[in-house]
Amino acid sequence: MTSNLLKGFGSRILCQQNQSIKVGQHQLVRRVTTVPNPPRLFEYSIIKQNLKPSLQIIDAVEKAFGMLAKGKVDVPIPMHIGIHESEVAGPGDCHIKGGYVEETKTWTVKLANVSFYKNIEKGLSPGSGIFIVCDATNGFPLAVFQENRLMTDLRTGAAGALAVKYFASPEHKRVAFIGTGVIATAMAQATAQLHQFSEGYAYGLNEEQANSFAQSLSKDLKYPVKVCKTPEEACANADVIFTQTPASAQVLQLAWLKKHATIIASGSDQPTKNEIPADVMAKSKFITDLTRQCARVGELRTAIKEGTMKESDVFAELGEVINGTKPGREGKELIVVDLTGTGAQDAAIGQVAWEVLSKL
Repeated sequence: MTSNLLKGFGSRILCQQNQSIKVGQHQLVRRVTTVPNPPRLFEYSIIKQNLKPSLQIIDAVEKAFGMLAKGKVDVPIPMHIGIHESEVAGPGDCHIKGGYVEETKTWTVKLANVSFYKNIEKGLSPGSGIFIVCDATNGFPLAVFQENRLMTDLRTGAAGALAVKYFASPEHKRVAFIGTGVIATAMAQATAQLHQFSEGYAYGLNEEQANSFAQSLSKDLKYPVKVCKTPEEACANADVIFTQTPASAQVLQLAWLKKHATIIASGSDQPTKNEIPADVMAKSKFITDLTRQCARVGELRTAIKEGTMKESDVFAELGEVINGTKPGREGKELIVVDLTGTGAQDAAIGQVAWEVLSKL
């Protein structure tokens, strides 16, 4: 009789409550359990409609970087899966990142699929992805965000905006974009929340895309953007340079740069990529989002490989400057900010997305 009463209790537990039951001379305790609700699914169209570049996102990412520098973010090195081209697959790449910022209510794991360039001829995006946001009190998934890189772009743009905040001068009014895709747009839109440029220069391999980017930016952000024939023309005119290409070849040269230029490089996130020459990095005040990650997959990796830099040559991580333990810009110095994208940023945008969309 006892086994019949207890049969079936203690299976999948969301919340657990003990109840006392008297069976004959025995006082038994059984577990009353509830099957967890499935995570909410937020489709891309809903995310796009409700999440825009904002100070809320920038503030969350800024806090996450600060906590990261204090050692208060659990963020593993990203997992990378290469999908090699064959008759049945690829080419493409998958990145899995995630993290938990201490004292926040959620933690996040992100799966990003990128560089599926054959999708373009099929009328599909070359990138896609999902965020899984979990309840930090019990571990259950709260939501799956079918973000298709949108949330990634927003948190990447926020990091770029913070790089401008701490490493550009208020007098720096001319900006260049090397690469004119969605990341360039994200950088420009996020930075506009904190810093107003007066002139823009754009260079991209796809002339039609570069023209569309320039026209859209000029309209939305109210400053003229000129499409340049060469990357040298764009760099030579700029105080701040955003690079965001999938290039394995370098996209600028030291001789093209103003002495006070701030280069914000976000293209390199795996060992096959490299946008910035090693001599530019060695001459600069060099900043990373996460040094141990940049040494493996960022621009820093190339400088280390070529022997022009060591990890100890990194001036600071972004979070150290945010926390005030290291200075930002100190004069007319060349600065390179190596942004590889961290799980701390994913945790931050995941928390914001849940706060905003869970109310719908």
